[in-house]
Amino acid sequence: MTQPFELPHFYMPYPARLNPHVDEARAHSTEWARGMGMLEGSGIWEQADLDAHDYGLLCAYTHPDCDGPALSLITDWYVWVFFFDDHFLEIFKRSQDRAGGKAYLDRLPLFMPLDLSTPVPEPCNPVEAGLADLWARTVPSMSLAWRRRFAESTEHLLNESMWELSNINEGRVSNPVEYIEMRRKVGGAPWSAGLVEYATAEVPESVAASRPLRVLMETFSDGVHLRNDLFSYQREVEEEGELSNGVLVLETFFGCTTQQAADTVNDILTSRLHQFEHTALTEVPALAVDKGLTPDQVGAVAAYAQGLQDWQSGGHEWHMRSSRYMNERARATTPGGLGGPGTSAADVGALLAAAGAERLRAYSHVPYQKVGPSLLPDFHMPFQVRLNADLDGARRRITPWAHSMGILEEGVWDEDKLVAYDLPLCSAGLDPDGTPEALDLSAHWLAWGTYGDDYYPMVFGHRRDVAAAKLCTERLSACMPVDGEEIPPPANAMERGLADLWRRTTAGMTPQARRAVRASVDVMTESWVWELSNQLQNRIPDPVDYLEMRRATFGADLTMSLCRLGHGPEVPPEVYRSGPVRSLENAAVDYGMLINDVFSYQKEIEYEGEVHNAILVVQNFFGCDYPTALGVVHDLMTQRMEQFEHVAKHEFPVLYEDFALSEQARETMEGYVVSLQNWMAGILKWHRDCRRYGAADLARRAHGFVPGRLPEPPFGGARQWAVTAAR
Repeated sequence: MTQPFELPHFYMPYPARLNPHVDEARAHSTEWARGMGMLEGSGIWEQADLDAHDYGLLCAYTHPDCDGPALSLITDWYVWVFFFDDHFLEIFKRSQDRAGGKAYLDRLPLFMPLDLSTPVPEPCNPVEAGLADLWARTVPSMSLAWRRRFAESTEHLLNESMWELSNINEGRVSNPVEYIEMRRKVGGAPWSAGLVEYATAEVPESVAASRPLRVLMETFSDGVHLRNDLFSYQREVEEEGELSNGVLVLETFFGCTTQQAADTVNDILTSRLHQFEHTALTEVPALAVDKGLTPDQVGAVAAYAQGLQDWQSGGHEWHMRSSRYMNERARATTPGGLGGPGTSAADVGALLAAAGAERLRAYSHVPYQKVGPSLLPDFHMPFQVRLNADLDGARRRITPWAHSMGILEEGVWDEDKLVAYDLPLCSAGLDPDGTPEALDLSAHWLAWGTYGDDYYPMVFGHRRDVAAAKLCTERLSACMPVDGEEIPPPANAMERGLADLWRRTTAGMTPQARRAVRASVDVMTESWVWELSNQLQNRIPDPVDYLEMRRATFGADLTMSLCRLGHGPEVPPEVYRSGPVRSLENAAVDYGMLINDVFSYQKEIEYEGEVHNAILVVQNFFGCDYPTALGVVHDLMTQRMEQFEHVAKHEFPVLYEDFALSEQARETMEGYVVSLQNWMAGILKWHRDCRRYGAADLARRAHGFVPGRLPEPPFGGARQWAVTAAR
C-alpha cells in the first residue's frame, strides 16, 4: 500500500537504550496474555499479532533501567492497554454500539479499588481479567496518592474512548485545541507517566499537581501522541476509519494536503519537546527551591523526568520497528551509516538545522514594534447580548468602591482609566438578570482582576522583580481564609480589594466551596508570575502551553466558579468534572480569551512589549505575518464557538442520560449553558465598546501608568517583602 505521506525528520536528540531483560519480558507477557484469554479464541489477537507488535520491545526501550520483574509487569500493562484498544474497536466502534460500550466501560473501575481488601466482580472478558490481575500485582508497592492518580488516568483512558466513538457516530473531526486535550486522555500517555513513576520513583505528593510537573507530563503526553499519530495515520484513518488523528485534524482545520498537515504535526511535536526541556531545566529547579524539597525528593523528581525522556526516545525507536505502524521509509539510520538501536537520533547536524532555528526564534522577538491599529475580523457570535437594567447604577457605584480599596491611589489606575475601561458594562452583559448587589460584585471582581493584570507587569515586570511578585501572590492567597483563619493586614489595594471581595462572595459558602474559589484565584495570580518569567526571558511561549496558560491568566477557573454560584446540590460534582462540561467551558473561555487577544494586539505588542498574545504566538510558530496569523486565530475562534454549540446540542443530552439527572438538575445545566452564552456575548460587547484597546485611547496613554506618577513596589521591593513576610 502506498504511504499517504513521507515521515518527517523527527527531533529526538536522546539516544534510545534497550533494557537487557527484553527477552524475559517478551516471554512472560506472551504467557500472561494467553492466561488472560487475549490470544487464541479471543477473536481479537492471535499469537502472531502479539509477536508482530512486540510490546516487550516497546517496554524495554521505554523503561531501559528497571529490573526484570518490573519490566515484565509493565509489559503486561501495555499488552492489556493495546488489547483493550483493539477489543473496544472490534466490539463497539465498528458496530457503533454506544450503549454497549458505556456499559462495558462502567464496570472497569470496579477492578481498581484503592483498598485491595475491597472485593472485585468476577471478570467477564479478557480486559476485566487482565485489569484485575495487574491492579493486584502493582498497587501494593505504591502509595495511596499514586493509586488515586493512576486509577484516575486509567479511567480517563477508558472512558474517553466514548468520545472517540461519539465522533465516529457523528462523522465529526475535532478542532486542534479540542483534539490535543482529549488525546491526552484517550491516548493514555498520562497513564504511561504513572508507570514511569512505578519504574523510577514516585514524585512527592506536595508537588505532583504543580505546574512544572503537570507540564512535564503534558508535554510528554503530547510528544508521545503526536508521534504516534504520524506513524499510525495510514492504519487509523485509511484502514480503520478513525477520525481522532492529529494529521487528519490539521488537514481539516487548514484545508491543506496530508503531507503539509504531517509536517505541521511534527513542528508541534518538536515545540512540545522544547517545552519539556525548558520546563525541566528552568521551572523544575525553581519549584524544588520554592517548595523546600529534600535531596531525596529532588532525586525522585529528576529520576521521573529522566524516565519520561527515556520513554520519549524509546517509544520513537519502537515505532520505527513495530509492524503495527507505517515506517517503511522512516529514517532509521544516520547519513554516516550508523545503524541499530538508538541511532535514529544521532544526526546532530540535521537536528540543529530542523529545530535550532525554531528554538531561537522564540527568544528573538523585538518588543514595542509598531503594529496597530488592531485588525478586527467578522466575529462569529450566534448569541444576542442583553444588558442588565442597573448598568448605570453599577457605573456610579464602582468608583467609590475602587477609591475605598486604594485601586486609584497607587499610580497604576486613576478615575479616568476606571471610567474608560467600563467594567460594569462587561458585568451587565455577563449577568443581564442579576440583582444590583450581584452586578456590583461581578463588576468589582472584574475591576480587581483587570487591575491585577495591569499591576503585575507594571510594578514587578519593569523592575524584573519576580521574587516580589511571588511574595505578593502568596500574600494574596492568605487574604482568602477557608476556615476562619486570620488574614494579614492589607498592605495595598490588591490585598484590600481581594479581602473585601472574598468576604462578600463566600459568606454563605461551605469550606469546600470556599476552597474551590480560592484555588481558582490562586491559579490566576500564579499565572501572572508565569507571564513575568517569560517576559524577563523575552520568550514567546509554545502554542499549546500558551493556550492552556492563557485560560489561567484570563481567570477562567474563577469565571466558572462564579458562574456556578447558586447551583444547588441537585447537580453532582462529577457532572462538572465530566468531559462534556469541561469541553463546553474550555470552548467558551478560549473564545473569550481570543477575543481579548485580537482586540489587545496593538496594546500588548506595540505599547507594552508583551509576548503573551495568541496572534504573536501563531506568527512566531508559523513564521507568518500579522494578517495571516489573525486569520488562523479567527478560524480557531470560530471552531471553538461551533464546538460550544455542538457540545450543548449533542453531548449534554447524552450527559443527562449517563448521569440520570433529574429535571431540576437538567434545568440548572441548561441555565449554565445560557450563562456561558451571555458571558461570551458580553465579553465581545465590552471589547467593542470600552476605551481600553482603541488606537486613540492607547496613544493618549502611551506610558500606561498614571501621568506624573510611577507606581511604587509594595514594601520597597523583594528584599523588604522578605523581611516583612518573616515577621
